Amino acid sequence: MKEKYIVRQPIKNSQSEIVGYEILYHGENQAYGSDEAANDFAAADTVYNFLMQNVERSLKGSVHFMTFTSNLLMRKAPHLFEKEGLVIQIDDSVIIHPLAMKFVQQFAKEGYKIAVNEFRFSPRYMGLMGDIDYIKLNFSNTSEQSLRHIIEMAHTMNKKCIATDIEDMTTYNKAITMGVDAMEGSYVAQKLATRAHASGYLQSNFFRLMVAVVQDEPDMEEIEDIIAMDATLTYGLLRVANSAYFSTSRVTNIRQALVTLGIAQLKQWIYLLSASNAENEIDPGSEEFLKLSFMRGSFCSELMRYAKDMPISRSEAYLMGMFSTLDYLIAAPMEDILESVPVAEEIKAALLNHEGRCGMLYDLAISYERADWKKINQYAEQLGIASNVLTSVYFTCTEEVNTTWKQLMGLEKA
Repeated sequence: MKEKYIVRQPIKNSQSEIVGYEILYHGENQAYGSDEAANDFAAADTVYNFLMQNVERSLKGSVHFMTFTSNLLMRKAPHLFEKEGLVIQIDDSVIIHPLAMKFVQQFAKEGYKIAVNEFRFSPRYMGLMGDIDYIKLNFSNTSEQSLRHIIEMAHTMNKKCIATDIEDMTTYNKAITMGVDAMEGSYVAQKLATRAHASGYLQSNFFRLMVAVVQDEPDMEEIEDIIAMDATLTYGLLRVANSAYFSTSRVTNIRQALVTLGIAQLKQWIYLLSASNAENEIDPGSEEFLKLSFMRGSFCSELMRYAKDMPISRSEAYLMGMFSTLDYLIAAPMEDILESVPVAEEIKAALLNHEGRCGMLYDLAISYERADWKKINQYAEQLGIASNVLTSVYFTCTEEVNTTWKQLMGLEKA
């Protein structure tokens, strides 16, 4: 699989101060062409991967220009982001779509900023002026006379102009002379790329989730159980539920996340998953790590019934075991992964440094996997767990996990 990147292209003013970033997608599907499905795939992949990154921290205090297709606008995908930090970018395919433009107007009323890519001096573009905040002008393929007219007209209407495709000093100086408010392009600054960590999920499990959410009366317990089987789905759900738009308080488990999103936004999240991971099949090695994370989550949760003086709940113990393999599944440092979801500090200390009573519980689960009998006895004693219950708990969890996994694999082959 080719690398995928979230490309952060800086947008700078004439004083070389960064005023924002354009968020671009780069990967094996970056050549969109005119195919609407490919455009939707690429746009959804950009939104989804951006949500899965920690770039929000490094972009703190800036605005993010992100292009949305008609389908994403009508599915209200911009609501996944805090409006103060997002500029909704649209292009001609949205402008000629009457229904999509009604959504753009609604987002503008809600306080989102709107930018138009490759603005043109034509009636349908001029009709947008009441709803937009930024005009983006391609300096590589627009005549100088048209550029001057558009910039003068825009400034009389208090719109900001951003020059794009600034690739050399000559074009850079021309843009400054014309009085643009900001510029972007390879000459303005080197593009900053963040690897988009692939976070594939088990297709059969995802299929079950799609079926469950489209029922007339979705069973939230069933949905919770399906998500709890997959570390990447669990991680993604918590990331979205803790985004600024959805939550003002910490969402620390699957049930809270489902309540926070609600069924409508849950369907929106699943749409993004289906679009962005449509061609991202999980490899056999990752399947084993998914199964291992499921087993660890179940085992840690069941051990909590016997462990003494634990500072976390059973659901948190489940997340601890479940998240213990995410550094492989998402191909990111565990420290960064745990920073992006609000897990308890005790869980962070356990997974990163094997510290505290949670660290003992985690190490007990790992030791049992490895048949390290000496350490098994040591950790069980420290946690106050009678050694004679360990085997029963472990094999009960193993049987349940194997039964569930066989069902999933059966669906996968079907």
